[in-house]
Amino acid sequence: MQALKGKTAVVVGASSGVGRATLVALAAQGMRVCGVARGRERLDRIVRETPGEVMAVTADATAPEVAARLIRDHDPDLLVLALGVRPHMVPVDEHTWESFSAPWHTDVKAAFHFCQEATRKPLRSGSTVVVVSSGAAIGGSPLSGGYAGAKRMQWLLAGYMQKLSDRRGLGLRFVALVPKQLIVGTAIGDEASTAYGDEAGIGQAKFMERFGTQLMPEGVAEAIVRIARGEPGTEAPSIAVTGAGIEALA
Repeated sequence: MQALKGKTAVVVGASSGVGRATLVALAAQGMRVCGVARGRERLDRIVRETPGEVMAVTADATAPEVAARLIRDHDPDLLVLALGVRPHMVPVDEHTWESFSAPWHTDVKAAFHFCQEATRKPLRSGSTVVVVSSGAAIGGSPLSGGYAGAKRMQWLLAGYMQKLSDRRGLGLRFVALVPKQLIVGTAIGDEASTAYGDEAGIGQAKFMERFGTQLMPEGVAEAIVRIARGEPGTEAPSIAVTGAGIEALA
């Protein structure tokens, strides 16, 4: 295992949910953390309230020049891609192409540019890139348009980049982290559980009870810390996280 104190992290999507919890958790480990998000006011407040060496960058992470600038300026030991657009929760025949494809133009586009820049610079050997995907990439999500496919593409992209790093001898680690259940207290989790609970005729609370032990943003952040530290059980290129803990994925 490696200590994280004094190392640098960039967390993309740091103004809410998993990104916010990850920023706080990494700062608590003694890392220098740069939180990135589009919304200035909320991100600035989070940074002010988080103990440690934390800074905010307000930017659109889907822009290729943003990825290049952040990686060049901060040269992170750990890059966490936790951003995501909230999918429009309706049946497929009620989507427009714009609403159906929105996760591809945000989630996948940002991961594409940041992963590219991690290998182009490249980051220092031993650096880690964590791409936060979704359990929708495994089982689908019929009410969220192209979300499940986008999250599967992020997962595949992490694998593609790992092979590229290995082939070029860059010494980078790319990990797809896959929350296998809806995350409590996140906008996506709340909207999805409401939509699917209503569809099943059981309501949100009963739908969430199906998962057993609930998964909180802090649980995902803890998994990211464990991956960054290289703890036993985190060696796999794709890792699932649930309320019960983590497991390797094939």
